[in-house]
Amino acid sequence: MAKSSNKLDLRRKLLLWRANHRGTREMDVLLGGFARDNIDSMQPSELDELERLIDVSDPELMSWIRGEAAVREEYRSPVTERLLAYRVRLV
Repeated sequence: MAKSSNKLDLRRKLLLWRANHRGTREMDVLLGGFARDNIDSMQPSELDELERLIDVSDPELMSWIRGEAAVREEYRSPVTERLLAYRVRLV
């Protein structure tokens, strides 16, 4: 059990690092803040969804967050909805 827990902790740390080092300051703040505030309570399936979001380009992800474009179907998930709601709380 400890080995599995350690793998999960390592995965969370890696995802948190990736969310905080996007390439644009705005996305570092937004996605990094979201990850910091939520990652500890995320289940493995939610971490999968976060990982997929991290792989989306900054311009596309920002267009979803700003409401300038619809979220592509394959990225619609509870985690995406939480991210979009998180942005609203920051404004």
